[in-house]
Amino acid sequence: MDRDTRENETRRHRIGRAFRRVSREYSPQEEHRLAGHLGALVAFGVYTAAWGTAIGMRKPELSGQHRPTDILFTAAAVFRLGRLLSKGSVTSPLRAPFTQYEAATGPAEVKESPRGGPIRSTVGELVTCPFCLSVWLTTTFTSAHLLWPAATRTVTGGLTALALADTVQLGYDSLTQKNAE
Repeated sequence: MDRDTRENETRRHRIGRAFRRVSREYSPQEEHRLAGHLGALVAFGVYTAAWGTAIGMRKPELSGQHRPTDILFTAAAVFRLGRLLSKGSVTSPLRAPFTQYEAATGPAEVKESPRGGPIRSTVGELVTCPFCLSVWLTTTFTSAHLLWPAATRTVTGGLTALALADTVQLGYDSLTQKNAE
């Protein structure tokens, strides 16, 4: 083994020990998976860089314009799709490899907890958290809008309509329950 290889291995070991020490000091009583979260941050960075590369390659063709309604529709679409993917009973087969079912929590929604080893449980945390998914979904919709504005408006418009329909359904159920009391 040459000197550079030994120095690189020594450096990696020191970084690994330092990271484990920081992780223990950060959360001594419970296992808070900093390594898994670091992996998720790296994955998100790669994901964002891939979108950036795709957009950069088409930059001269892009208008870069977002209408105010695009922002509102994107927000509603991210909200609705984030809830559907992270809490929906119908999407539970997508989360099942990474989660454990706990209970039904509302109309067509379930509560699940992450399970498995470090990677599996980190993915479980991500897929059961609508706030966590919202970051990925916002990046996706915003980037897709730059590349395919008409198609993205169609998708976000449809998801916005679904969010409004769900709001009306929940409002109607609430009113009928209140009148029944």
